[in-house]
Amino acid sequence: MVDFRAIEEKWQKRWNEEKIFEPRVDENKPKFYITVAFPYLSGHLHVGHARTYTIPDVIARFKRMQGYNVLFPMAWHITGSPIVGIAERIKHRDPQTIFVYRDVYKVPEEILWTFEDPVNIVRYFMKAAKETFIRAGFSVDWSREFYTTSLHPQFNAFITWQFLRLKEKGLIVKGAHRVRWDPVVGTPLGDHDLMDGEDVPILEYILIKFILEENGEVVYLPAATLRPETVYGVTNMWLNPNATYVKAKVKYKGREEIWVVSKEAAYKLGFQDKEIEVLEEFKGEKLIGRYVKNPVTGDEVIILPANFVDPDNATGVVMSVPAHAPFDHIALEDLKRNTEILLKYDIDPRIIEGITYISLIELEGYGEFPAVEEVKKLGAKSQEDREKLEQATKTIYKAEYHRGIFKIEPYKGIPVSKVKDMIAEDMKKRGIADIMYEFAEKNVISRFGNRAVIKIIHDQWFIDYGNPEWKARAFECLEQMKILPETRRTQFRAVFDWLDKKACARKIGLGTPLPWDPEWVIESLSDSTIYMAYYTISRAINKYGIKGEQLIPELFDYIFLEERDEKKEKTLSEK
Repeated sequence: MVDFRAIEEKWQKRWNEEKIFEPRVDENKPKFYITVAFPYLSGHLHVGHARTYTIPDVIARFKRMQGYNVLFPMAWHITGSPIVGIAERIKHRDPQTIFVYRDVYKVPEEILWTFEDPVNIVRYFMKAAKETFIRAGFSVDWSREFYTTSLHPQFNAFITWQFLRLKEKGLIVKGAHRVRWDPVVGTPLGDHDLMDGEDVPILEYILIKFILEENGEVVYLPAATLRPETVYGVTNMWLNPNATYVKAKVKYKGREEIWVVSKEAAYKLGFQDKEIEVLEEFKGEKLIGRYVKNPVTGDEVIILPANFVDPDNATGVVMSVPAHAPFDHIALEDLKRNTEILLKYDIDPRIIEGITYISLIELEGYGEFPAVEEVKKLGAKSQEDREKLEQATKTIYKAEYHRGIFKIEPYKGIPVSKVKDMIAEDMKKRGIADIMYEFAEKNVISRFGNRAVIKIIHDQWFIDYGNPEWKARAFECLEQMKILPETRRTQFRAVFDWLDKKACARKIGLGTPLPWDPEWVIESLSDSTIYMAYYTISRAINKYGIKGEQLIPELFDYIFLEERDEKKEKTLSEK
């Protein structure tokens, strides 16, 4: 029987001895440089990595067969908080983490307990990953190997240079911005810092402050909505009678007000530039049947019970616009059929029967009340038909946003796509509305195992990807790129369009210290944008044992940004 493993090992050993994957300058061969994202080393490589690195290896080998001088390097990414989070969980003997590393990754116990130090995690999995690459037969040039963070002084110097130059160009700014935040550890969270939920978007809710008169005191019920223009069509409010709400003193923007929000909302709002003092806790049923005033129209509307209101989503206070919101329409229909619910709260069923829908938007193909028509069309009979109601909601919201014309003064005749922001800004200026940020889904969990919140950070450092001049240059570069398949180009354009300021530093985790503010550490995506350039010089740095302190910013300027100058080379060599 042929021993294929022995054959593999024989040729892998020979490849290494002959250094056949380490290209040398050859003017007679065309050059081909291929890179692929370096792996993050919080554990062993898995089958997904096998696919990721087999594809470029096949391309590299094919290009060599075509006569190209191929450069295919590899390095290791260890920046950020995930590895630190693992070390913390092992230190505290977290059962799930221990199970993964001892029983799944098969880390010997005598080594596992050394993982309380994140550096030992890095060393162990870096060695294992390289062995895996070699055993897989990937044709990598290992002479250019490096890893990220201050643990590698040479690459650390390269990132220091990159950030100094970005700051000089005004592309790194300091200010306030919303970020994902671990409330237990107290740190911003990038994509690599998340165990779950990295693709969950952040939504901007408009909080419209409906007014409740209580013993001569003005109390606000801030209804959270993604459609502020529909405030003109509110017929009632919804609260969850079984949820816990709080009456709280809220200080923000020089104001001091009394709000009623869900207990969960009070906690979240405390991270968003609001000082929250809880005065009272009570069940939502306490306010069912009371009336609040619409701050825009002045209408008095009743508060009705609704178990569909999620206290853990936004404020837990919902305004009802049944003409344009399928869930609101069907919830009112359910109450009409189940009058015993109303009687429980001493609400006369005739009040519900007398609710008049308010049409706000002209929409071709629909009558006055699009939500009613769409619910009927899909055959939704009650709130139990959630899938149909969600489909109806998406259909109506999309159609009204793109094709709807608002028909209420003073915004009559304006497309909904424009009037939405106009009304929101007008309400904010008048002090009757504010903003709350919320995740579109709840499963946003940090690598430390904690549920994330959204926090407004002040004095945070950002890379200003929204800079108009920089963005214009990026679009110019994109048009010069060859992208396969070509259909992917639209995705690049879309990302370029929405990309704005991005937090680039954290106060916890492995990484390169921010050169002008070293208590901050450059985060894991911000230090992995131009490392492909470092590959081009890493072989010489590794071969000649050049130290990190020798790699001064002027040297990187000369290598990457300037024309060759023998006089300058001499000056730099003396430094």
